[in-house]
Amino acid sequence: MLAAVIERVGPCRYTPRATGSHLDALVRAIIGQQLSTKAASTIHSRVVALIDAEQPLPEHWLALDDPAMRAAGLSRQKIAYIRDLARHVHDGSLPVSHLAELDDDEVIRDLTAVKGIGVWTAQMFLMFRLNRPDILPVLDLGIRNAIKRAYGMRKEPTAKRMHALAKPWAPYRSVASWYLWQSLELPPLGRAKSNGR
Repeated sequence: MLAAVIERVGPCRYTPRATGSHLDALVRAIIGQQLSTKAASTIHSRVVALIDAEQPLPEHWLALDDPAMRAAGLSRQKIAYIRDLARHVHDGSLPVSHLAELDDDEVIRDLTAVKGIGVWTAQMFLMFRLNRPDILPVLDLGIRNAIKRAYGMRKEPTAKRMHALAKPWAPYRSVASWYLWQSLELPPLGRAKSNGR
């Protein structure tokens, strides 16, 4: 149960990413898809180095040519996604400077209108960029596995089951999700390593 997970994990260290712009956070999210954190960070640094600006703007991303972005490590698909994001921000259809003023569903609606940004990415943005306290990312494999383990389930829970279990966690489901992710780093109960006795 969640109470047991919290007790095992200890004090909460859940913190949003405060540095950089919302646009940069979304570019990072696109670059990081299906990559390790280290690889994504390396590619992001290479791509940003192509832009002669401390805080890249949509027009900077739109001005980059494909060969340079490819040489920095981006796939053609991710280049297309970043360009679509930059276009949405540039023409005002994605009001990044006002996202914090929107409710959770509105943020998800606006972000998922961009190619390459799905519900999961939008939820991560809500949790770790906008510091929204009540997000439950039911599409996240780690969350599903953590709930399965914490509640002794034989199969991964459905989204409906996860929402039902998480109802008492509101309005702090983001914090509960953080604890569930952390629990995956711990040995399952009853399977802790022997101390030699």
